[in-house]
Amino acid sequence: MRFLADESCDFVVVRALRAEGHDVSSVAEVARGSRDSEVLRLAREDARVLLSEDKDFGRLVYAAGQGSLGVVLFRFPARAREALRAAALAAVSQLGERLTSSFVVVEPGRIRVSSTSPPSD
Repeated sequence: MRFLADESCDFVVVRALRAEGHDVSSVAEVARGSRDSEVLRLAREDARVLLSEDKDFGRLVYAAGQGSLGVVLFRFPARAREALRAAALAAVSQLGERLTSSFVVVEPGRIRVSSTSPPSD
């Protein structure tokens, strides 16, 4: 799969996904200091699922209506950081193509999936 890692995304996730053969671009490497709305635009234009630890992307996707191919939000407190790598790999493996058009929240021991598409009438 193709991913764009926001600057807030722990680089352990980037390295782990790259090691598994995924195409992972990093904002820190290609567009350091970009605003969140610009990061979403970059992900859309390059057909990448966004990886982040920044809750603001939920607001941008849902409240502000900015489209996305998909977002994976990692919510790991300091005491659980050692499990982040395995959780990221598990989420990508379990959900696969469902990551596109979804807003996924990965927490220690839990994965929540919501659609990023507006409900149809």
